[in-house]
Amino acid sequence: MARHSAEAISPTLRRDYDACRELIRGGSRSFHMASLLLPMAVRLDACALYAFCRLSDDAVDGPDARADAIERLQTRLDRIYEGRPEAIPADRAFADVVRRHQLPKALPAALLEGLAWDAAGFSVETEADLHAYAARVAGAVGAMMTVLMGVRDHDVLARATDLGVAMQLSNIARDVGEDARNGRLYLPRAWFAERGLCPEAWLASPRFDHNIAAMVERLISEADVLYRRSAGGVAGLPLACRPAIHAARLIYREIGEEVRRRGHDSVSSRAVVSGWRKVALLRKATMSAFSIGRDRPMPALEATRYLVDAVPAERTLRGFGLNEGVGRAIDIIGRMYERDRVRAAMARSNQPRRAN
Repeated sequence: MARHSAEAISPTLRRDYDACRELIRGGSRSFHMASLLLPMAVRLDACALYAFCRLSDDAVDGPDARADAIERLQTRLDRIYEGRPEAIPADRAFADVVRRHQLPKALPAALLEGLAWDAAGFSVETEADLHAYAARVAGAVGAMMTVLMGVRDHDVLARATDLGVAMQLSNIARDVGEDARNGRLYLPRAWFAERGLCPEAWLASPRFDHNIAAMVERLISEADVLYRRSAGGVAGLPLACRPAIHAARLIYREIGEEVRRRGHDSVSSRAVVSGWRKVALLRKATMSAFSIGRDRPMPALEATRYLVDAVPAERTLRGFGLNEGVGRAIDIIGRMYERDRVRAAMARSNQPRRAN
């Protein structure tokens, strides 16, 4: 699998990758922050992957979504794999990633299937439904990121899909109220039935109470199990890639912790992990990423097994200089810490003085 170099990328393709980098910069602060710790070659590929995923989601769920969005996305994906992508920077960059990494089509196709379920008003009836949905919209992304890092070991891929599903569960736990106000419910309806509640009645007037708190905690606890399982997968990645993936793991897990600190109320407000906390987690990830050990192999979740099986198994790791990842991580954390320190000092200086 070829690595990026200044000579290997045409000026047009370089601009395409730059456009993808700008999209991730404005689209997801958590993902962008963690991606900065990746070696440059992987970071560019990850930006292209993110851009394709983000634009696909916007095409289905954005303000300008069209009725034929899913059909158009499937056509775009076909053209990407045929080597003749549409004149869209994200598609051209992603086509380059697909070609160089021989990325199995089943993985991005799974993402589009999840988006199609959303467009069709997919109803999450059971935990199995929830896992199936999260596997497609997030587990598939975890598998693709692993392939981009040059890893095709099935145990590592299984843990990567665990991490993707866990991240999606964290997002769902954070967005219960926002989703409900948009007419969507990702908490399994069976959980409502267990408590004698009507999900349709709650959707009509979403309110926070002890029943919702218990369901949100159940969701976060399930995510916690998967975050723990995913740790061994981090140890199976190239050394220079570990801080970034470990950082993403810690930052997204912190979403659930923040929801817990708010008494599990993600209906009245949306939990946000502060910039200071993210900096602390980046530092922690950089210091601890290399001490994580490989666990005893465990099977993939039933819902994600087909994603793992779609990747031909190999054990060869893509090579990166260790200093490339660690040195950049330390530099980024230092600059972020200094920036936030200066901002805090300026904020204090602008506060009115109290009389003694």
